[in-house]
Amino acid sequence: MAAFNFTPSDPSTFILIGIPGLEAAHVLISIPLSMFYIIGLLGNFMVLFVVLKEQTLHKPMYLLLSLLAVTEISTSTSIVPKALCIFWFNLKGITVGGCLTQMFFLHAGSMMHSAVLMTMALDRYVAICNPLRYATILTNARIAKLGLVALVRAVLFTLPLPLLLSRQPFCANRIIPHTYCEHMAVAKMSCGDIAVNRMYGLVMALVTWSDLTLIALSYGLIIRAVLRISSKKAHQKALNTCTAHICVMLTSYPLFLFSTLAHRFGQGITPHVHIIFANLFFLIPPMLNPIIYGVKSKELCDKVVKYT
Repeated sequence: MAAFNFTPSDPSTFILIGIPGLEAAHVLISIPLSMFYIIGLLGNFMVLFVVLKEQTLHKPMYLLLSLLAVTEISTSTSIVPKALCIFWFNLKGITVGGCLTQMFFLHAGSMMHSAVLMTMALDRYVAICNPLRYATILTNARIAKLGLVALVRAVLFTLPLPLLLSRQPFCANRIIPHTYCEHMAVAKMSCGDIAVNRMYGLVMALVTWSDLTLIALSYGLIIRAVLRISSKKAHQKALNTCTAHICVMLTSYPLFLFSTLAHRFGQGITPHVHIIFANLFFLIPPMLNPIIYGVKSKELCDKVVKYT
């Protein structure tokens, strides 16, 4: 029972209480949570395996899909195992170092995910608006470089979050009403001035909003290019190439926008609703995205069936 004996007064430990107000339903909530996580892992690892094994899939679109799979595996894995430990075994304690590490991987993965979606929008823009030069503009080497830039950006922007918090004095009450170490939830445990942390959290949100703005701009240019095409069949073909990416964005950004806006402006929203949606943001896209691309891409679907 020593493993369960975590107290808020332990100076090296935070207490994650899970979903406040729904403690009695933690085991029931864990059932869909674990199912979403396992389906997401299987789907994304299958995508990675198939793209790695098949030379015919070594194309920009599938390389970007592989990058997306890696970011989704990392973000969901950074929160779900600990959440299940809370729900199943009441293991609510997490060290300060573990908390800050979880926070880093969580936010870095989210920023990387946003950058990959933005790059996928660029890929679709070039494919539709400049199809003759697509193969020369977006080579595999250039996709690798864009992926490296996205990774460096994610690390550089996210690293200050745990560094700033590591310098903060924390109060005796170290209970975090969440299933994972979200930046502002941890910052509110501090007895010091967290104005810089709040400001930097806003900067992080603005970076993701800028990615969303660039995605919207890309699709604005795509729609303009499609409307200039006289053939209705060509219209349909051009739009079909974007369907999968649009569906992926619809699984990701609405949950992100709700979670972000609710955290900053939704004082009237009950905490358990906010926390459930925050968890779904890291579980629904990883579960659905491999299915979406498997359904919409016949080439990928055929290879998955072959290996299955």
